Amino acid sequence: MSKKILVVDDSNTIRQQVGMCLSGAGYTVVEAADGAEGLSAIKSTPDIAMVICDVNMPNMNGIEMLEAVHADGSFSKLPVVMLTTEGQPALISRAKKAGAKGWIVKPFKPDLLLAAAKKLTAQAA
Repeated sequence: MSKKILVVDDSNTIRQQVGMCLSGAGYTVVEAADGAEGLSAIKSTPDIAMVICDVNMPNMNGIEMLEAVHADGSFSKLPVVMLTTEGQPALISRAKKAGAKGWIVKPFKPDLLLAAAKKLTAQAA
């Protein structure tokens, strides 16, 4: 059974690129267009093994979603990697405090993304 990874990004193109990269490696991909949709997907899909999330999105940004996910004790162990164009130390620090397991800057390298997915989904098993 393939592991499910939730990809949260307001860019349809990025969701497609990340989705193709992950599904090509055997993962099942679930998509959400913003943090609010992402949070809803996490709550309604209990077998998500990992989340890859953008920072800058409408409605609820990625860090707000991350903070909400980790505030809910039942999801506090869910690994989240931020995938963003942002590289500001203050944002990275806030994301790490909120529980992010990694920070990948766009444009992403598929092998780096897959290595993170393999490592973090193995820990979630």
